[in-house]
Parts: sequence; structure tokens; C-alpha cells
Amino acid sequence: MRIDIITILPELLTSPFEASILKRAIEKKLVEVHFHNLRDFSTNNYNQIDDYQFGGGAGMVMMIEPIDKCISGLKSERNYDEVLYMTPDGKTLTQGIANQLSTMENIIILCGHYKGVDQRVRDQFITREISIGDFVLSGGELAAAVVCDAVIRLLPGVLGDETSALTDSFQDDLLAPPIYTRPAEYKGWKVPEVLLSGHAAKIEAWREQKALENTKNRRPDLLEE
Repeated sequence: MRIDIITILPELLTSPFEASILKRAIEKKLVEVHFHNLRDFSTNNYNQIDDYQFGGGAGMVMMIEPIDKCISGLKSERNYDEVLYMTPDGKTLTQGIANQLSTMENIIILCGHYKGVDQRVRDQFITREISIGDFVLSGGELAAAVVCDAVIRLLPGVLGDETSALTDSFQDDLLAPPIYTRPAEYKGWKVPEVLLSGHAAKIEAWREQKALENTKNRRPDLLEE
């Protein structure tokens, strides 16, 4: 998989990809992640990439020309399955969306900034708009990193145990069940006996029941959907 991220602040994005699972995925060549500074595609001496709104109003708007030059240049080199735009009014990221994106070969992610992008960018270039929640960030960089983390960890070979991702919360529209590790008893607090029984069928049944209970108590909306 290849992910190209278009941003005006590439320095905000480097750190998440230099540690832990994302770093290992890049080192194992399971994914390529490239950052593109939008200012490099500006056509004036000031590297300008934003301007005032037509019709007036507070806040600057990201201009279409630098974005067009960047996206068109990337598309001239390879085919892209999706061009994502990180925006608060996009569709909320879900595990299902992450699963879909993890099956793709090439993805572009455009990070919004200021008041947003010229609407013509959204109309002409963007194939999917994604939000990570009903709140506003200073820019789309951190949201893009969240999307990349959610997607890359699903790629075959990234996790040490590939079955681990299959038991994450939301994979089956349920929250995950409680989990425990050693010691089996600590300050009188005990691990449920069934987990120590070695009886695989009973353990699986217990986990399914607890997952359902967790979902009913914490996210009943998942069951309604």
C-alpha cells in the first residue's frame, strides 16, 4: 500500500510514523507513506496556498490551484483508489471504513486547514470525506494520522498476530470483552475462573457474552444499528 498525504504542515505528521507499529510497517515495506508540502505547489513568490472568501466572511480558504497541481501530479504517476479529504463535516470514521481502505493499493489524503478548501476541490477531486468526530481541530494532519494508524495496522504482516485485529472492538459491531493477564490473583482481585479453565469453547462463549454485555451497557446504539 502507498499513502500520499498532502499538507501545509508536514512536520506535524512525521512523529506518528517514526515509532511502534507504523514504523515497523514502513521498515518491513508493507506500506509507503509520503508527505507532500502544499506550499511547494504554490505559483507565487510567497508560497501562498490560501486566500480570502468570495462573498466575505471570517477565515481563509485553501486555494484550488496548488491542490490541483499536487493531486494531478500524483495521479500522473499512478492510479489511486481513493482521494480522501479530512474534514469535520465528513462521514465519521468507523472500523468498517478502515477495513475497506486497508484493501486498497494507493490512497491520497488531503489535510484541510484554515476555514477549509475551495468547494471545487471537493467537487472535482475528492472521492471520500472523512471526519474523526464531531469536533474541530486546527487542521487535518492529526486526523490523517489517525486514519493511517487505523488502516495500516490491518495490513497483512503488520501485527505480530494477524488474528489480533479480528478481535478488536467494532469488527463484529460489538465492543471487545474484558481482558486479563498475570497474576491470576492480585490483592484479592481474581481473574474469572473460566479464563483459567483451558476449555476453549467455554472461554469463547464467555467472551461473546461479555462482549454483548459491554456493548449493551456502553454503546447500545451499535446493537440498534
